[in-house]
Amino acid sequence: MEAVVNGIKMHYLDVGNPDDLPIVLLHGMTLNHRMWNPQIKVLKENYRVITYDIRGHGKTEVTDGQYTYRMFVEDLIALLDYLQIDKAVLCGLSMGGAIAMRAFELYSERIHALILCDTRSEADSNETKYWRENSITLIKQGGLKQFTHEFMEALFPVETMENQPETVEFIRNTILSSSPRGICGVLLAQAARTDLTYSIQKINIPTLIMIGEKDNFTPLASSKTMNKKIPNSELKIISGAGHVSNLENREEFNQHLLEFLKKLPKIR
Repeated sequence: MEAVVNGIKMHYLDVGNPDDLPIVLLHGMTLNHRMWNPQIKVLKENYRVITYDIRGHGKTEVTDGQYTYRMFVEDLIALLDYLQIDKAVLCGLSMGGAIAMRAFELYSERIHALILCDTRSEADSNETKYWRENSITLIKQGGLKQFTHEFMEALFPVETMENQPETVEFIRNTILSSSPRGICGVLLAQAARTDLTYSIQKINIPTLIMIGEKDNFTPLASSKTMNKKIPNSELKIISGAGHVSNLENREEFNQHLLEFLKKLPKIR
């Protein structure tokens, strides 16, 4: 499906019963809505599931490549408005989780609950900013091939690379099919994002935090900090998974996801 929201043509998916609790799935950097296929399959039976390609990704318009996190949030809210959804559960992985946290900071009244996966509230360290700068240079000089190779090694532990070739190949092909301008724009937005460690202390809605046991891209310490600072939040560690925990151990991920959703109160 396509809609023009916030001035761009956005590709999105809206499945399940429109009268059920709406859940918005926000993908990670360089990926697209298809990374959520294992979750869409189980969620659509009892929930309204919305997912979309974030600006610069997939089939959504790339525009000029000058992105900010506020822009990502405004896109999300514009899509909710277009779909006439007043309030939704936000489930985001990595960049998607950071967008969800920023959305709460700006539009808390639109969010019923948060599911934050393999993400962190801190802004980039200098070391990470240097990596993003170098990645932009790499992409501009040689396209996405070398960047993808190096990025994949950071995303996945050795066990996933060896034992889940289909998952690894799916992610590799997704990144390689991305727009170089879009990925450079996202890298810039990531480097410039604000530190949300203070604002997450104001989160007063049900919150589930999940992280892969072997996620080397987002340190477990960051998830523990979020768990400590977000009142009454839950922390679940997904065994054997790296940074893309929803694909690497989908059974355990889905179990925690469904258990959390079943406990949520109805939207008033």
